[in-house]
Parts: sequence; structure tokens; C-alpha cells
Amino acid sequence: MFTLPDGLPPGRFSSRDHVPVWVSDEFPQDIERLWPRLLSEPGAHGLVPLLRSPAYMGEPLSPRRVDAIRLEEVLAADFVEYRRKRLSSWTDPTPVPVPEGIEPWPHDPGPPFERWPGLTPAIPITSAGPTPEEAASDLLGALIETSEFELEECRLVLVPAHRASDALALTGWSNEAPLPLLCALLRSWEDRFGARVVAVSGGELHVSVARPLVEAEHADPLALEHVLSTADNIVDDPPKPFPEYASELAGRTSWSFWWD
Repeated sequence: MFTLPDGLPPGRFSSRDHVPVWVSDEFPQDIERLWPRLLSEPGAHGLVPLLRSPAYMGEPLSPRRVDAIRLEEVLAADFVEYRRKRLSSWTDPTPVPVPEGIEPWPHDPGPPFERWPGLTPAIPITSAGPTPEEAASDLLGALIETSEFELEECRLVLVPAHRASDALALTGWSNEAPLPLLCALLRSWEDRFGARVVAVSGGELHVSVARPLVEAEHADPLALEHVLSTADNIVDDPPKPFPEYASELAGRTSWSFWWD
């Protein structure tokens, strides 16, 4: 077990394959006050906060397995296979016949690459922008305000970890996401864009972005990284052509992913 910070709501310790975590009994009604404090004190207690549904915690993944992933090599190989499967639909603008009364999917020309373009360049850290902790708090406020995400199913989870992506790995996730690859991507996004996992429930993952994309020329490589996460909502559900998805990434301070 570990020492808890002060001011937590009622909760209890749990164990994820010998990894102790603390889980609140209910969704904390004062989470908007509590969350920034927990994010600002990681050095004091060594704990990473997540909002997530306990029902979807799965088999823990050791951060060592994430360490072993050569992200560039994996994404390059995945793009070759993804392009092989999709190329015929990208190059054929003829709409697929659909039943009467059904709106046809828009034609998607796909990513403008024949080869893996490499990881998107990092956005430099400046004193002008928000910190990752501030961006995470802003996303939490937005999720509460919009009510589009079922926060009431979530609990505050405190995980002894160095970063939010490792906290996700250590608590597992029982959905269709490829957790080792996803955690490797999240680590990289943390480093390059100040990204941070904020909330996880069912098949949904919500990530704050402290240093959003600025240059439009980098939108396509970043959109491809999102596609290769295998999330169903990227260009497929609902259907959205790749160029349209990529064009919306500049300036976005949060990313959402879900797997059906």
C-alpha cells in the first residue's frame, strides 16, 4: 500500500496483479477542486490520478512491455498493412451501392503517403502555453460541462506510476484497444505534445493536449498516428475522410478515441 494525500473522498485499496491502487467509492462530486491539487503534487505522493470505470479495468500491463516496443518500427509495419487493406477503397472514388434511404459514406482518399512518414515533430515547450496539468484540468471541466461522457460511472483512481500512460497500463483495460501499442503512443504523445490521459470508461479514452499542433503541414502525420492507434472513431465511425480529420487537429487541446 501507499500513503494517501489528504482530502480524498471515501474509497479503498485494491490490487491489480500485485499492483496496489486506490479507488474512490463514488464519483467525487468535488473532483474539479480535487483534480488540480492531485496533478500538482505527484512528487509529494508518487501517485497518478485517473478517472475511469472500475468495471473496465483489465489485466495489468507491465511498463517493461511498453519499454520493449520500438514505436517507429511498429507503426511503419502497421502502416504497410493498413495501406494494403485500404488502398483499393482510397483509389476508387466510386461510391459503394447502398440500400435506398441510406446515406452513402463519403469517399476517403486516405493518408497522402506511400511510406510511413515518421513521427510528427514535437511541439516545443514555452512559457506561454498551459502546463499538461492545466490542460488536463481544462479537459475534465469540459467533460463535466458537456455531459457527453458518462463520468458518473467513473471513479477516481490513484496509481503509483511515473506517468499517466503507465497508470493506464498498470490498471489494464478490458476493451478492444491494443494496450501495449496504445500506451507506447501515449508515452510519445506525452513527450511531444504534453498529452495526458484524463478519463477512461467502456471503450472511450479522453486525452488532454497541452501543446496542440500548430503547423498544418504536420496534421497528416499526426492524423496517421491516430489512425494507427486502431480507434474506431478515427475516420471510420462515424465516417470521415482522412483529410477532413487531419484538418481538424490544428489547435485541438483534447483528443478522444473509442473502440466498439
